This record gives sequence, structure tokens and C-alpha cells, in this order.
Amino acid sequence: MMVGLKIGSLVLVLAVLAYTVHAKSVANGAKVLCFYDGEAALKDDPLTGKVTLVDIEQALPYCTHLVYGYAGIDSKTYRLKPLNEALDLDTGRGQYRAATALKSRFPGLKVYLSVGDYYDLNEKDTSEKYLALLESDDSITAFVSSARTLLKEYDFDGLDLAWQFPQPAPKQTTDHILESKGYAYRDGFTKLIRELGEAFGTDELDLGYTIPPHVNESFFLDIEQMKDWLMYVNINAFDQNNQKRNPEQADYTAPIYEAPGRTPGNNIDAKVKLWSSAGTPIDNIIVGIPTFGRGWKLIKESGTTGVPPVRADGPSPIKSLSTYAGYYSFTEVCAILTDTKQDSMHKVHDPRFGPYAFRVPDENEANGIWLSYEDTESAANKARYVKETGLGGIAVNDLADDDYLGRCTGEKFSITRAVRQNL
Repeated sequence: MMVGLKIGSLVLVLAVLAYTVHAKSVANGAKVLCFYDGEAALKDDPLTGKVTLVDIEQALPYCTHLVYGYAGIDSKTYRLKPLNEALDLDTGRGQYRAATALKSRFPGLKVYLSVGDYYDLNEKDTSEKYLALLESDDSITAFVSSARTLLKEYDFDGLDLAWQFPQPAPKQTTDHILESKGYAYRDGFTKLIRELGEAFGTDELDLGYTIPPHVNESFFLDIEQMKDWLMYVNINAFDQNNQKRNPEQADYTAPIYEAPGRTPGNNIDAKVKLWSSAGTPIDNIIVGIPTFGRGWKLIKESGTTGVPPVRADGPSPIKSLSTYAGYYSFTEVCAILTDTKQDSMHKVHDPRFGPYAFRVPDENEANGIWLSYEDTESAANKARYVKETGLGGIAVNDLADDDYLGRCTGEKFSITRAVRQNL
């Protein structure tokens, strides 16, 4: 019995070492992870947000990795599955294969598949199956086996786990159902990452983790146990505030540092320090930045200074190409900022907290908007922060929301370009 345990322990140690050596040797220098939502190809035309794999080729010289999204989890079998088989599989339009084929034209490019994010929630915007999977060894095994098979079949280089843990609303604590589970989910997620790492190490597949904002790290994540299996940890340090979480208060969505009087921890620098202090190698930490803006509706009670936090009344009514009210791609942000048919927008750019722009409402309480966004200057500023801090790189989320038409600066994918030039 003891011999069996020793052999098992030795196999585990060798698997960790093999995977860690592979992870360290893949990329020299800063990474630029470029996320791409494949369903952007299904929109009507470029003027309504259609961005294809052919279109994003102009961005790929600035990317070290293309992260294609999104896959999901089968709620019955807990196997990894495409969310749109007709779009992604060879039996349909074959975008998985087309995405990985880009490696032949862009030497050194790695192509990952991302699972989860906000694209695989149920009709109530909850993520029960992502938690249920973690409660069963059989479910974990099914997911690991199916992930390995799918990645190998379509020639992906790795998997990005954009795992959907609950994100409580402001002033809301974790609910009693989660509390009753204790730290079982944390142990289950650690087991999932370890088993993925062991399986992937055999095939030289990479494994990364993308953490959404507002996940309770201490409750769900054993950072110390996770770190040896992960190529990177991508901190999506945006949407710290948005219209769904904060409908009555407009504020910075992606600050580098903590603004006065804000909730501690809701900024890039705090998240980086949390992960590094818990043992994550500094050069494995990736900072996720948005290529979109969030707009709130201003009202009479909002005042006239525009200085955040500002009283608001839900999302901006200005129409957008997105299905999410008040969500604007960078191209749309530029159009709003330069719209001559409306009163001009007042723009403020603070390198610590990011840019915002606002227009006070008229006497009928119409046309008022407060907009937090990313632009080329703020993206470059974050790239310099990453470089000076010695972090692993930046994740651009999403190429389909960058200026793919070149309308803002005359250069296509200008946010992605600014990131690459300043790392």
C-alpha cells in the first residue's frame, strides 16, 4: 500500500514539473492575449458589429495568443461542448478549425479555447452547473476527458477557464446555499485544475484561468494550490462598476488604482497584489482590459460636475450594437464622443482611474450620459503599468469591440496596437 502511495506521489510530482517547465518555456516576454467572441461573425454586416476571423487577422501581429470564445458545459453530462455547433464545428461553418489554422500564417501565435464567461449562463443569469460539476469526481473526470479530446481534435494549444463562480451584488454576501457547502467548491475547483494540468501536460496543452470581477477569491479559490498548474491568471479587472450592479451610481469601470472612498480591492493594483501575495508568480499574472465602454443615464439629481461617483438612473438610453443597454464598443464610444448632433461631451482623463466623459441632461432630462471607457491612451498606460510591475502581460477583451473599422484613430484595432507597442 505504501509503495503504491509513493509511486502515485512521484507521478504527481513529475506531472507538476513537466507541466511547469512547459508553461515557463512557451513564451519569452510579455503576453498579449486577444479574446475573440466567435459569434461576432454572425452579425449582419461590419456596420452592425460583424467581425470575422478574416477581419481580426489585422490585429494578430499584436497578439501572442488568440483566445477563441466561447465553449460551455453540458448541464447533464458535464462535458465541454461548443455553444454553437453550427458555427464552430466541422459539421457547420468550422470556425474552430479556421481559428487554429491561423497559426500557419502567424508563426508563434497560440490559439486557445475559452470556456464559460457570461456566455454560458442560464435564463436566470446564474451558473449552477459550474458549481455542480465541482461537487462530483465523475463530473470533473468527464469534463477533463472531453476538454482534452476537443482541444486535440481541433488543434487548440490550450484552454482558458473563464469559470463562472457567483458574483454577489454590492452589499450582498454569499447566499446560504453556498455557505452550507463550505469550501467544497474551492476544493473541487483545485481538483479540476490539477486534473486538467496532469492531462494537458502529456499533450503539451496549456491551461489558464480568467477570473471575472467580484468573485470571492478566499471562498472559491485556493490560489496557493492552483499556481503550479496555470500558465497564467488573467484578472478581468474591468466592470468593477456597471449598470447592472450599480444602476443608480455611475463610476469608473476599470481603474488601475483605488479612487478615494471606494470599496477596497476593486481595482487592478489591488487584485495584482492579492494574487502575487498569495504565491502566484508575478510574471504569470495577466491584466485584462476592455475594448468597450459603459454608459449611464444622467438626470437632474446627477448635478453638473460629472465627478464620479455620480447619481444615475440606469443604463444610457443611447442605442448600441450590443444587446446590453449602455454597452458600447470602442468604435461606438468614439462616435458618441464626436457626435455633432448633440451637445459636446466633457472628457476627463485621469491616468490612475481611466477616462470618462459626460453630458448633463437638458431641461427635459434627456440626452444626459456618463461614460466610462478604455481608449488608446488608457490602454497604453495600463501596458506601461504591467511592464513596470513585471507582470506577464495584458488580455484584450474583445477584438470584436476594438476599432475594427479604424474610425477612431485611422488605425484598425488601435487599442490592441497601443497595448503591444507599450509592453
